[in-house]
Amino acid sequence: MSDPRTAYEQQSKQFMSPRELEASVLTKAGLKLKQCQEKWNTPERNALLDEAIRYNQKVWSFFQSELSMPDNPLPQKLREDILNLSLFIDKRLFEVLAFPNAPERLTIVIDINFNIAAGLRTKPPEE
Repeated sequence: MSDPRTAYEQQSKQFMSPRELEASVLTKAGLKLKQCQEKWNTPERNALLDEAIRYNQKVWSFFQSELSMPDNPLPQKLREDILNLSLFIDKRLFEVLAFPNAPERLTIVIDINFNIAAGLRTKPPEE
């Protein structure tokens, strides 16, 4: 039997709009990094860091893939801006892995995840 939290998360995803799902995933990515940052000087840091970075890389790789599709409905300039942002995030996460002595280096990625999630939760303007 699966744990109740996993069952709830899977059930709620069925009722989320794509924007809500993306916001939820980005929030989870930010929270994983934040938890790692808060537990930086604990024995579990390496495991938390590995999990948080892998999750963030999966999320941003998915966005890169979707934004690179020729039929993506977002305006070209917005797609390019988000792709450039994803490259920055990739670079920052690799820096943190290479030099794991500065937990504050995660702050910018946490902020980006949370800010984009907040934007996705706002109602888009009517066209």
